[in-house]
Amino acid sequence: MIPHAEREEYFESRPIMSTIRCPVCEKQFDPAATPAMPFCGERCRQIDLGRWLREIYSVPVERKDEDDDTAESAPKETE
Repeated sequence: MIPHAEREEYFESRPIMSTIRCPVCEKQFDPAATPAMPFCGERCRQIDLGRWLREIYSVPVERKDEDDDTAESAPKETE
């Protein structure tokens, strides 16, 4: 076991390496090492863009019934 004083020096001298997981391939990578953040590389970035363009991904939206919208916007006839 490393004595307490030496242990502090050991951990202070080591760089803190934070890695994140690529949302496409799930590979762990250093975010400072890629220009394609939050992806591990250009390939995963292009895959993600393709998924958005093919509408595999979408933003959830609450839609109103079209009948309600047309009834409110249509002029009411009076007799």
